[in-house]
Amino acid sequence: MKFKLDENLGRRGKELLNAAGHDVATVFDQDLNQAADTQIIEACRQESRCLVSLDLDFGNPLRFNPADYCGIAVLRLPAKFSYQDLMIAIQTLANAVETESIDKNLWIVERGRIRIYRPE
Repeated sequence: MKFKLDENLGRRGKELLNAAGHDVATVFDQDLNQAADTQIIEACRQESRCLVSLDLDFGNPLRFNPADYCGIAVLRLPAKFSYQDLMIAIQTLANAVETESIDKNLWIVERGRIRIYRPE
């Protein structure tokens, strides 16, 4: 699976997904940090990458229709989340893509569970 991590996710998330065998790029890799959401999601579309972000704006299917992309994963963490909360959410994502396709879907990834939005 090809992922792009948004700027709000750290290097450890990239390492964890790489260790699971995924091709991972970050917005920092491409100097897209502080770019507009539309630029980031367009880069994902052009590169056939699933976006992984903490930015709840990407969870709005009216603004970013998942059917137009290789998947959008929004990590939903507690207001005062810990590093461990973040790693568990990323591991939940990594485990889920082993058995289910995120392509053209929006996944809301929480600690130990995923809610899936499939556009019609």
